[in-house]
Amino acid sequence: MARDAEHDRQRDRRAEQATAREGSRPRVGDRDDDVVFELRDVSVRLGQVEALSGVDLVVRSGERVAIIGPSGAGKTTLISLLNGTTTATRGEVRALGCPYARASARNIRATQRRIGTIHQRFDVVAQLRTVHNVNAGRLGTWPFWKAALSLVLPRDVPRVREALAQVGIRDKLHERTGDLSGGEQQRVAIARVLVQQPDAILADEPVASLDPTRGLEIMKLLLDISAESETALLASLHDVDMALDKFERVVGLRDGRIVFDKRRENLHDDEVRALYTIDQAPGSP
Repeated sequence: MARDAEHDRQRDRRAEQATAREGSRPRVGDRDDDVVFELRDVSVRLGQVEALSGVDLVVRSGERVAIIGPSGAGKTTLISLLNGTTTATRGEVRALGCPYARASARNIRATQRRIGTIHQRFDVVAQLRTVHNVNAGRLGTWPFWKAALSLVLPRDVPRVREALAQVGIRDKLHERTGDLSGGEQQRVAIARVLVQQPDAILADEPVASLDPTRGLEIMKLLLDISAESETALLASLHDVDMALDKFERVVGLRDGRIVFDKRRENLHDDEVRALYTIDQAPGSP
């Protein structure tokens, strides 16, 4: 019995030490309905290149997070990791509670339907009318017959019209998408996300192809949608000033590693400058 008591004491001490190491940081596997995305010690190797290395990140419901960093930092890889189109080499990735590495293909697809992703390239079919491109946001939830029929006879037109009204191009419902301007095509992509009714929005350089004025309009639109629906928004941006001006939390990525993750008011100018300085990462002597 004495040996059992000593064993229990040692076990308790180990548990206390583990708790001290972890602190208040959420752990993979903990139930937290507020967590939308969770990465723990995640690395991604693409061929001979380690695109991400040892990344830890938690994004909660309603947060608006900007990812900044130089070209090749791993921003696009991070976005594709979160929406399940890239697989982690090491570590654990959870999206809306789904552990990608251990989930079934069906559960992964169900999770992806709950995540709206907006790309720099707009990802619209130029030959189709706007109503068809917007309805593409519903394809994952429709049976095959309905999806196929929608290419001939548009479905749920009132809902599409409402989404287009939200993004300011209600009158473009039946126009050929390829005839729209770049800013209007990006609005179509956002309307597609709106009809999807996602629980989280990922945006990979969503304004990089637009002029500054149109870029600000699109970013304000995304932020307003996130705020009104209390939906998490995580956007990778090349425009540092926009990230610092519009987002409440900024993550700096360089060489596949997170070098800072701070609220805007706690981020110093020298940290941002160092992020983009050649041969010098933040914290280097």
